[in-house]
Amino acid sequence: MTTRSHFASAEIRSPESGDGLAESVATPPEPKAKVRVAAPAPATPAATAEPLRVLTNSIGMRLVLIPSGQFHMGLPEADSRALDGEKPQHTVRISKPFYLAVTPVTQEQYERVMGSNPSYFTGSPGILGFFGKGGGPRHPVEQASWKDAVEFCRKLSAREGRRYRLPTEAEWEYACRAGSTTSWCFGNDKSALRDYAWYRANSEGKTHPVAEKKPNAWGLYDMHGNVWEWCSDWFGEYTSTAADDPTGATAGSLRVDRGGSWYGFPRNCRSAFRYGDTPGHRSSYLGFRVASSSVDATGK
Repeated sequence: MTTRSHFASAEIRSPESGDGLAESVATPPEPKAKVRVAAPAPATPAATAEPLRVLTNSIGMRLVLIPSGQFHMGLPEADSRALDGEKPQHTVRISKPFYLAVTPVTQEQYERVMGSNPSYFTGSPGILGFFGKGGGPRHPVEQASWKDAVEFCRKLSAREGRRYRLPTEAEWEYACRAGSTTSWCFGNDKSALRDYAWYRANSEGKTHPVAEKKPNAWGLYDMHGNVWEWCSDWFGEYTSTAADDPTGATAGSLRVDRGGSWYGFPRNCRSAFRYGDTPGHRSSYLGFRVASSSVDATGK
């Protein structure tokens, strides 16, 4: 089991706060990609009025068309919840719709594209016994580095004839929030997190099959908890300047990952919470989901 690279703020790992992250240790294939209209998202204040357009590709991966729009990224200086890396809050415009996978990439999907499964939780006992058990094909793939995730996207793109990629950090937070402005996509009540996420309090020390908890208003599952998710960006400081379709820092040593994991506290699973790891880092609580910007005038 590997340990994570350090993020700049010591608040994240403060044991006194009770909210720090401690150091640690089938769908049948379709012959071709197809687009269909799914049922409307559950009725919530942030839900869209229109049915969600969903694309299903040849490995059974479902992607939701995320509408263009604008949101406030990060948290304001005066917010007591805000860590240094989450400030200053700034306006971001996502100028074009894009597709985002409904769930993190599963072990089954990863193996069909890459021919191997790097995950720790595979269903077979590992060197630590209990912690190596309890995985399976529908669990999120983990122990995949940022480089592995990029290579998965390259191979999937060649296979499908559609460009797949990692989401930008801005796209990820925008999709996670799904119109919300609260700590989590559902509100500020920490006790409700167990309905939406697998995290330290309910995970029993392991990942869980994707899409077992409630989705957000845009039909996305596991945006909070289960596994951290790689984004395309280099990790960098925010500025207060409004931006259209930001892609993060131009260089750096860490790549962004978001969302929290089965090992994290509620604070780590917040929509605004940021983390960074080296591109070659692998961990049993780190996976990814894919995006696709191949959207034509009809939204396909």
